[in-house]
Amino acid sequence: MIKIWFMLMLVSMPNAPSVKYNGFIYSSEEECQVARYELMESYNEKSTEYKSVTAIDSYCVEFESFPIQGLKPKQELKNPTQGLNNTGV
Repeated sequence: MIKIWFMLMLVSMPNAPSVKYNGFIYSSEEECQVARYELMESYNEKSTEYKSVTAIDSYCVEFESFPIQGLKPKQELKNPTQGLNNTGV
Protein backbone atom coordinates (compact mmCIF):
# COMPACT_ATOMS: atom_id res chain seq x y z
CA MET A 1 0.00 0.00 0.00
CA ILE A 2 1.07 3.58 -0.62
CA LYS A 3 -0.03 6.85 0.92
CA ILE A 4 -1.72 9.21 -1.51
CA TRP A 5 -3.54 12.51 -1.12
CA PHE A 6 -6.96 12.93 -2.70
CA MET A 7 -8.28 16.43 -3.35
CA LEU A 8 -12.06 16.40 -3.30
CA MET A 9 -13.64 19.39 -5.05
CA LEU A 10 -17.32 20.15 -4.36
CA VAL A 11 -19.46 22.47 -6.49
CA SER A 12 -22.99 23.64 -5.73
CA MET A 13 -25.29 25.68 -7.97
CA PRO A 14 -28.85 26.89 -7.49
CA ASN A 15 -31.58 24.51 -8.68
CA ALA A 16 -29.09 21.70 -9.32
CA PRO A 17 -30.41 18.26 -8.37
CA SER A 18 -27.24 17.52 -6.39
CA VAL A 19 -23.78 18.74 -5.47
CA LYS A 20 -21.22 18.10 -8.22
CA TYR A 21 -17.84 16.71 -7.29
CA ASN A 22 -14.48 15.89 -8.81
CA GLY A 23 -11.29 14.39 -7.45
CA PHE A 24 -7.58 14.54 -8.12
CA ILE A 25 -4.78 12.44 -6.64
CA TYR A 26 -1.34 13.58 -5.50
CA SER A 27 1.67 11.78 -4.08
CA SER A 28 2.23 14.30 -1.27
CA GLU A 29 0.23 16.50 1.04
CA GLU A 30 2.22 19.51 -0.18
CA GLU A 31 1.19 18.92 -3.81
CA CYS A 32 -2.44 18.53 -2.77
CA GLN A 33 -2.46 21.67 -0.62
CA VAL A 34 -0.82 23.73 -3.39
CA ALA A 35 -3.45 22.52 -5.87
CA ARG A 36 -6.22 23.27 -3.37
CA TYR A 37 -4.84 26.76 -2.77
CA GLU A 38 -4.63 27.45 -6.52
CA LEU A 39 -8.20 26.20 -7.05
CA MET A 40 -9.55 28.46 -4.32
CA GLU A 41 -7.50 31.45 -5.55
CA SER A 42 -8.91 30.91 -9.05
CA TYR A 43 -12.44 30.80 -7.61
CA ASN A 44 -11.85 33.92 -5.50
CA GLU A 45 -10.75 35.83 -8.62
CA LYS A 46 -14.09 35.09 -10.34
CA SER A 47 -16.72 37.80 -10.57
CA THR A 48 -19.25 38.38 -7.80
CA GLU A 49 -21.94 37.37 -10.28
CA TYR A 50 -20.25 33.99 -10.87
CA LYS A 51 -19.78 33.40 -7.14
CA SER A 52 -23.43 34.27 -6.45
CA VAL A 53 -24.49 31.19 -8.46
CA THR A 54 -21.53 28.87 -7.83
CA ALA A 55 -20.18 27.71 -4.49
CA ILE A 56 -16.92 25.74 -4.43
CA ASP A 57 -14.96 24.08 -1.65
CA SER A 58 -12.17 21.51 -1.57
CA TYR A 59 -10.46 19.17 0.86
CA CYS A 60 -7.23 17.16 0.87
CA VAL A 61 -7.71 13.69 2.33
CA GLU A 62 -4.96 11.19 3.13
CA PHE A 63 -5.66 7.69 1.83
CA GLU A 64 -3.88 4.32 1.79
CA SER A 65 -4.08 3.02 -1.76
CA PHE A 66 -2.81 0.19 -3.85
CA PRO A 67 -0.03 1.41 -6.18
CA ILE A 68 -1.36 3.58 -8.99
CA GLN A 69 0.29 3.28 -12.38
CA GLY A 70 1.47 6.67 -13.59
CA LEU A 71 1.41 8.38 -10.17
CA LYS A 72 4.81 9.95 -9.61
CA PRO A 73 6.42 8.99 -6.31
CA LYS A 74 6.53 11.56 -3.53
CA GLN A 75 9.23 14.14 -4.11
CA GLU A 76 10.19 17.52 -2.76
CA LEU A 77 8.91 20.24 -5.07
CA LYS A 78 11.29 22.94 -6.23
CA ASN A 79 8.53 24.76 -8.14
CA PRO A 80 5.22 24.75 -6.21
CA THR A 81 3.15 24.36 -9.39
CA GLN A 82 5.21 21.47 -10.78
CA GLY A 83 3.15 18.37 -11.52
CA LEU A 84 -0.26 19.81 -10.68
CA ASN A 85 -3.43 18.82 -12.52
CA ASN A 86 -5.47 21.56 -14.20
CA THR A 87 -8.77 21.73 -12.33
CA GLY A 88 -10.63 23.39 -15.20
CA VAL A 89 -12.46 25.73 -12.84
